[in-house]
Amino acid sequence: MFYSDDGEYIILKIKAQPNASRSEFCGLYGEDALKVRVAAAAVEGAANRELRKFIAKTFKVPKSSVAIISGESSKLKLIRLPKSKELEDFIEEVKSER
Repeated sequence: MFYSDDGEYIILKIKAQPNASRSEFCGLYGEDALKVRVAAAAVEGAANRELRKFIAKTFKVPKSSVAIISGESSKLKLIRLPKSKELEDFIEEVKSER
């Protein structure tokens, strides 16, 4: 499963692809991760900063509340963020596409 719900937060498992022309979700990566293209190079944390900014903007949550809890220097990451209507709608949409 590409996400887990611990009550007040959602944890997303993400496969990040840096150096893209724009940041965007690309669907599922296998069965248990979301693929995200990131419009920043993986140099000195730039891709992680762009990923946090993109996720915060997409799901309308504060950037400071988006945390990389695992995979800081890996392409596979666990991202924790608070629940929002946009996030819950996105999860339902991805689940229905399976």
